[in-house]
Amino acid sequence: MTDTLLDAVRRYAEAYSDPGGVARTPIAGLTAIRATSPSGLDYAIPKPLVCLVVQGTKHVTMGNRSFTFSAGDSLLIAADVPTVSQITRASRAVPYFSLVLDLDPAVIADLTAEMTAVPPGRGEQIRVDPTDQEVSDAALRLMRLLERPASVPVLQAQLVREMHYWLLAGRHGAAIRHLGWPDGQRQRVARAVAVLRAEFAHPLPVERLAAVAGMSASSFHQHFRSVTTLSPLQFQKQLRLIEARRLMLSEGVSSSSAAFAVGYESVSQFTREYGRMFGLPPVRETETARNGAAAAV
Repeated sequence: MTDTLLDAVRRYAEAYSDPGGVARTPIAGLTAIRATSPSGLDYAIPKPLVCLVVQGTKHVTMGNRSFTFSAGDSLLIAADVPTVSQITRASRAVPYFSLVLDLDPAVIADLTAEMTAVPPGRGEQIRVDPTDQEVSDAALRLMRLLERPASVPVLQAQLVREMHYWLLAGRHGAAIRHLGWPDGQRQRVARAVAVLRAEFAHPLPVERLAAVAGMSASSFHQHFRSVTTLSPLQFQKQLRLIEARRLMLSEGVSSSSAAFAVGYESVSQFTREYGRMFGLPPVRETETARNGAAAAV
């Protein structure tokens, strides 16, 4: 019997998915996704990643750009940019399945130094292309490795490296090679983004973030916005609101508790900014989500 990437992702996702359809693997940064119905809107600022869709359809929006991609396509996100995504085709009979790999700048830097050439192209922050066969094959080998747990610690690094290699050698190469430049603009901004992700609930003076990036405050503002499409303050605000939304919808936390947990001092300010971002004030959105879940049961 010929095993396919869909077969392997299906087996793993059906065995290990949590209630939200996320199946994390023992391989750092590798996750399988499963959905049996179209989803609501998911707001996120993902880390750089590649998403291989193996069944179903998904729609992603970044700013004024929108992408729809289905089985056989890959979504590349090559910077920490805000996205709104939605699984648009999935059912119990034909679920949505995808495989997500976080991109590792250190691996990319190492490979770029060794490779004689990277295909020319545009270094876009987000793009959709047909999945290269070599990338699909490497992903299948990673999924097969998960079925032999004793081999994972020994072989995972070289197989993750191989998948990064084929990504660099293929359609996505020009877009992701910038992630491997240690002193490049994206990597310097990424150092500040890491601080923001870790400490978003606390006050973060821009001078500190600029120092982490090794830039002046004015230069940092310019480069941060060019990479992420947001100012540092807007980036922090979105991280706070996204985490508050997760706390309310996934963990049942009240809106006021969520507001304080993510760093807001004023519940009224939190409510205003939440409504502007998600379209509904927090209490109403939570009620709508609960009513929808109850109707689906």
